[in-house]
Amino acid sequence: MAILSAPVSLKFSSSRHSFPKPHRTLLPTRITSTHPIFTCSASRDCSSSREILSHFKELRNVAFGVLAVWAVTTASPVDAANPRLPPLSTDPERCERAFVGNTIGQANGVYDKAIDLRFCDYTNEKNQLKGKTLSAALMSDAKFDGADMTEVVMSKAYAVGASFKGVDFSNAVLDRVNFGKANLQGVSFRNTVLSGSTFDDAQLEDAIFEDTIIGYIDIQKLCLNKTISNDGRDALGCR
Repeated sequence: MAILSAPVSLKFSSSRHSFPKPHRTLLPTRITSTHPIFTCSASRDCSSSREILSHFKELRNVAFGVLAVWAVTTASPVDAANPRLPPLSTDPERCERAFVGNTIGQANGVYDKAIDLRFCDYTNEKNQLKGKTLSAALMSDAKFDGADMTEVVMSKAYAVGASFKGVDFSNAVLDRVNFGKANLQGVSFRNTVLSGSTFDDAQLEDAIFEDTIIGYIDIQKLCLNKTISNDGRDALGCR
């Protein structure tokens, strides 16, 4: 029979003065715990324990992903301009994660492992980004110039300061993406979902907005960007 036990260490605060009543109990000031430890009886194997531990790790990773997305998307207006992003990933293959994408996130932006594409270079990438799910991806200062990103899903992605010059976003879902200060010159948003996305100080010269799917309030905000060409403004219905 498998026995689940989790070691817990307690650290108590101390004082230079002793309490007058010996039976008085101090409350712990810090509790630290480690991963669960599983033990098995000699008569049965540990396969079930290993499965439980594996599920525990998976749930832990997903929980961390939920918390990270929540921290970026629920920040106050002041914090949203300068969110506290996690440290740059040390994974030597982190840029290649874009070619796999987020396998569980979809539109809600949850992930089992962060997609950290900051400072990666995908210039003129024509094959490996099409149709990928990059929900909640961190794209700050990355280069996608000339890439084919048709049908990608980038819900809740953070692309502040990234460069997308000449990128084809046709039929993509760019829902709640932060494109602040991004270079989007000559980008094609044909039949693209742009609901809830922000473009503060973004460069949008010659961007194509033909049949773009975008809400009325979002159009009003987007039309404030003076870099949009006359054709783009006409397509958006800017006044």
